[in-house]
Amino acid sequence: MTAHGASRQALAAARERLDALTDSTSVDAAQLADELAAITALLHREAGLRRVLTDPAQTGEAKAELVQRLLGAQVSGPAVDLVAGMVRSRWSQPRDLVDALEELANSADLTAAQRAGALDDVEDELFRFGRIVASSTELRAALTDRAASASAKVELLHRLLGGRANATTERLVTRLVTAPRGRSLEAGLESLSKLAAERRDRMVAVVTSAVPLSDTQKQRLGAALAKLYGRQMHLNLDVDPEVIGGIRVQVGDEVINGSLADRLDDAARRMAS
Repeated sequence: MTAHGASRQALAAARERLDALTDSTSVDAAQLADELAAITALLHREAGLRRVLTDPAQTGEAKAELVQRLLGAQVSGPAVDLVAGMVRSRWSQPRDLVDALEELANSADLTAAQRAGALDDVEDELFRFGRIVASSTELRAALTDRAASASAKVELLHRLLGGRANATTERLVTRLVTAPRGRSLEAGLESLSKLAAERRDRMVAVVTSAVPLSDTQKQRLGAALAKLYGRQMHLNLDVDPEVIGGIRVQVGDEVINGSLADRLDDAARRMAS
């Protein structure tokens, strides 16, 4: 999410609290993700409630007590404590609280994948699913059809991903499709991919080449980009025959075009200067 002012500080504090919770192996990160997603859906539906929980005229303690009364018997203690802490903070607008809860739900699911050693698989599956959606207008239409029921979309996603993708990937995509909250499917998938990369403090480079890169080429490219940007780099690889004899690399908003050899040579020169 893009937060401003008070909401940026509140989100940073919420992320720290989530990390502290999920650092404990006694907390079931996947369960916490489901509970936070349910609370997100509740506050998305109930405009009055989210206004009350972000009302600067109410004390933080009063809002935290309301959370305890409403959720205490519905979700686990860690989920209640996390949300109670969030409503004690100041938010620039009510929607920011809901956006933050959604991000934390997704982060908790990614933490569960990381614990299981499956985070790399989830990152790659999110990227590949985004490419599948981009290449199939029929699939995109089915997944974004407002007239279609949520259960029908869940069934379609299960047929596509069930048994083929990590369970975390399926949960993340299913939540996005059934509760888009005004975002496009593409924007939601991109946001999930970035969040997955951030779990290891990595940047994402989308690499499009005419032919599949060799392991040596991937290692050289990843190392060069990591040194250029000063952060570990995760490569999302795509093949497009129209990239004749060359490569296209996109890191955030920056696009690098040119042949692989030329770009690596240029990267080496820049590192040496």
